[in-house]
Amino acid sequence: MCWAGRMMLGVFRVLLVFVHASAACEFGPFPYRATGIVCRMTKPAALLLNQETAQVIQAAFRNARFPNITGERSVRLLGKVAYGLTNIQVNDLSLEKSNVELKEENAIHIDIKNVTASFKGTLTYGYSGAWILKLFHSVDFEIESSIDLQLNIKLMCQEDQLVADASDCYLTFHKLTLHLQGDKEPGWLKQLFTDFISFTLKLVLKREVCKEINSLAQMLANFVLDLAANFVRDNDIIVDISLASDSVIKAGYLESHHKGLVLYKNYSNMFSDSVFSPSLLTESRMLYFWLSEPTLSSLASAAFLDGRLVLTIRGEKLQALFEMEDTEEQQKVVQMIFQGTSYNDSVAKVWSLARPEISLQPEGTVVKSLVAVEVSILPTGEESLVVLYMEKEITVTIQAAYAEKKLILQPLDSSVEFKVFKCTADPSGNDPSIQNFLRTMISVVGIPEVISSIESALTSLMNSKGLNLFDIINPEIITRKGYIIVQLDFSFPNHLLLNFLEKSL
Repeated sequence: MCWAGRMMLGVFRVLLVFVHASAACEFGPFPYRATGIVCRMTKPAALLLNQETAQVIQAAFRNARFPNITGERSVRLLGKVAYGLTNIQVNDLSLEKSNVELKEENAIHIDIKNVTASFKGTLTYGYSGAWILKLFHSVDFEIESSIDLQLNIKLMCQEDQLVADASDCYLTFHKLTLHLQGDKEPGWLKQLFTDFISFTLKLVLKREVCKEINSLAQMLANFVLDLAANFVRDNDIIVDISLASDSVIKAGYLESHHKGLVLYKNYSNMFSDSVFSPSLLTESRMLYFWLSEPTLSSLASAAFLDGRLVLTIRGEKLQALFEMEDTEEQQKVVQMIFQGTSYNDSVAKVWSLARPEISLQPEGTVVKSLVAVEVSILPTGEESLVVLYMEKEITVTIQAAYAEKKLILQPLDSSVEFKVFKCTADPSGNDPSIQNFLRTMISVVGIPEVISSIESALTSLMNSKGLNLFDIINPEIITRKGYIIVQLDFSFPNHLLLNFLEKSL
């Protein structure tokens, strides 16, 4: 959640996720207790994003609106000399290198060396003295410049949301040379106007370029905020990513803390006993996400309330479930249950009867749920007939991974306890062959099939939010008691931000 802008854009992406809280946000004496989600980006990630600087600097110079510069000065023997620079535009721009530092005084410092830029426009000048008639001329001009640019981006919090302040901006000029009508040789006219306008021109360039950079910072912060908010929202299910506490900027990483409350219509979770501690995360990978058990459990509850925990199985998939073993006993049981009806004329429905219980443990995510299974057949020319109905309590441990842009959910230990059992082939419920077969089928094939469907649905959902556009490198999903840590390296999909700037500027 994301999406022209290289390092600066990357840093402004960070601005959304790694927020510094100002006095406008009060979090109380124990802010970590309300933390459901934590993001940490380390220095290697910031250095990677720093390679993407050039485009945003070019955009800032290109889109700055330079005002006309006018002035007047008394010159000995010439009287008063008036001048005006109009139609100032940036022609060429390049930069030598840039560097980023994470300051523990809660700022991101960006130092960009040797920005060379060429400005073009029109110079109008004239003289008016006691013995000289007023005479004005217009010539084209070009200004060659070499500039160092320093930015201190402060990340502030207002109403629990991000505000990016890049107004602490400095331009240092190493070169500012004026050429008139393409004449590269120094002359008295060029030297005269260079002396007149250089100081004023420096002030104007600094003001307008820094103003444009600050505007870009706010625009991109809003863009990334919207991107992240959309990533954790799907229809009526929303995850509140407003700030839960002050963010932290250290020399090695940026870290932000978010509430992670799940909102669904009239349902919302509340917790104030988060187990988060900064010591739980390291600095060996580029990016970390820490997710609390209450946040994940509440997401499961919202999915249940929204009617998403329902699966319908037909045809070949249904056949694969009931024909897991090619034995005479299995064929007999299947024939009894389906009464000779084809799988194409049958349907199985699986759904959760209650909110699943989620428990995060070192061995994986433990899911406990009361599940119903209903199998119906549709005899030709007759109404559908329920031939099997079960309610069972299932407990399964799942390990999660992410590879080749897909979420992988691997079920480990599982247990099944029947609560209700109704089968037209066994009205008394005393036929052990049917129940034993169904118990084995559920454990060996049924649970993996349901988890595979959830795996596919979650992958599709994440890809619809643009996760597959990112190059995620060696991701690890680590489960501990009460929380999950996702850690990874990445390469940045700058085309997302390029598209955004092209549409916005």
